[in-house]
Amino acid sequence: MTDVKGKWAFITGAARGIGYLTALFMAQKGCNLILHSRSKAHTVKVAEEVRALGVSVYTVEAELSDLDSVAKMLEEIDSFGVRVDFVLNNAGMQIAYRVDYFKTPASDYTESFKMNTVAPAMIMYHFLPKMIENGFGRILNTTSGIRLKPQQAGYSASKAALDKITIDLGSTVNGTDVLINLTDPGWCRTDLGGPHAPNAPESAIPGIVVGVFVDDKKSGRYLGAQNFAGMTLEEAVTKAEREFDSPY
Repeated sequence: MTDVKGKWAFITGAARGIGYLTALFMAQKGCNLILHSRSKAHTVKVAEEVRALGVSVYTVEAELSDLDSVAKMLEEIDSFGVRVDFVLNNAGMQIAYRVDYFKTPASDYTESFKMNTVAPAMIMYHFLPKMIENGFGRILNTTSGIRLKPQQAGYSASKAALDKITIDLGSTVNGTDVLINLTDPGWCRTDLGGPHAPNAPESAIPGIVVGVFVDDKKSGRYLGAQNFAGMTLEEAVTKAEREFDSPY
């Protein structure tokens, strides 16, 4: 199992919901953190909490739908002078639920793709060459199990595109100690999932991060968090490595 103690993880959307829980979990394992949100003011609470657990923390801000803002954030991360071994592209946006889906505006697609597909791709392209050079790294992209929902076409299409990019890019490092995989918290009661979702956010732990801790050189997998609900991290890693194979 991968030892994260003393290493650095970059987590997008870390101020609330699944990203917040992910940050706490990684800090409990001794991982230093770079926490992203739209505004640094939003990560004050989580930064204080993880520092209290004894890890080092930086906070950054960016509007992920603005690629200039993303580029500026990445430059700031580089200026910290730390080696980022783990990238968790958690942030996402569900733009609308269109009951009259034949009137879905084009902007549902363009705005969804900016945040849910293009921004994570740019982040991957930034960090992946460094991971390959170092011979180690983990990238974990948060997707969605949403299917057969034309009411949320922009969102579901943007996540499907992220899946494609992740699997294709993962093929280039499969068999190495740089792993690129997909995760999915399931339908949870977060700001994005809404109050009627069947799963508590806490049910996504530890499954939402199991792709960081697997150590079997396999990429391109879909590691849905609810497959690991109620397990210890060690149990989840064992299950992931035994039952979830690379698609290549």
